[in-house]
Amino acid sequence: MDIKTPENKARSNSIAEAVSQTLLEGSTAALATLIEVPAGDQTNVGSKLLVRESAVAKPAGSLGSDVLDRAVLGQAAKFLESRVDTRVVQTKEFAPELTEWSEAKILFERIEAEPRLVICGAGHVGASLGRLASLMGYRSTLIDDRAEFVTRQNFPEKNIELVAADNWSQAVQTAVGNGHGVSLAIVTRGHSEDEQCLRAIIDIDVDYVGLIGSKRRTNIVLQRLRENGAAEERLAKVHAPVGLDIGAVTPEEVALAIMAEIVAVRRGGRGGSLSAWRRDLNPG
Repeated sequence: MDIKTPENKARSNSIAEAVSQTLLEGSTAALATLIEVPAGDQTNVGSKLLVRESAVAKPAGSLGSDVLDRAVLGQAAKFLESRVDTRVVQTKEFAPELTEWSEAKILFERIEAEPRLVICGAGHVGASLGRLASLMGYRSTLIDDRAEFVTRQNFPEKNIELVAADNWSQAVQTAVGNGHGVSLAIVTRGHSEDEQCLRAIIDIDVDYVGLIGSKRRTNIVLQRLRENGAAEERLAKVHAPVGLDIGAVTPEEVALAIMAEIVAVRRGGRGGSLSAWRRDLNPG
């Protein structure tokens, strides 16, 4: 059990402040907790170390040992790269040289704000996408310049924010903010609206941006931005046409294809068939 000494209280406060700052900034961190020490002093069980993804942010808290803290820092970076939410690891798996701590168990937890999805366009696809994202635990913002398309009567889900836009650019910039933890799907009804939305956020570091339409339609929008000075490396990050190739036809299927790609990007998935290896081993 963690003993509430003044030092431990200070560590707890620093952890809480670092978590709050991480969520406020929309960034990501790994929270490491010492959950088991099979032998020896149990004083530090429950101690926590928070490691933020930003290279310039200092860790908060401590597991009670400088050498263990240093080893956990490296493992925390690998944990964040894995995109999983939680993992329990024995120290000997990542720092076998720490014989004193070899049997200790560390719980790693991913700390980040709930995922957000901003949807430009509340037509059939946008509406289906908003509802699907809501079911998946995303906090969504659904934007349209037609007020009758974004009414609470149509979308009773509490985690869907509805925005009737007087100006597409201003509305999408406000919804996206600094872009951290935000995915953006542009599924409006026309070239002009698509271009306004994409131009508004092209220099913002959103986690994901996708543009609906055929290859021809999306190429037209991207070329217009290119001609107006948009950087090529920014345009290369746009998923256009949006979504994974699942042969989608209906609005609901298109929404599924879009969410599948968003999840793949967020979790580091490749978007292929999980059973492909079996067919590769047994062709024909």
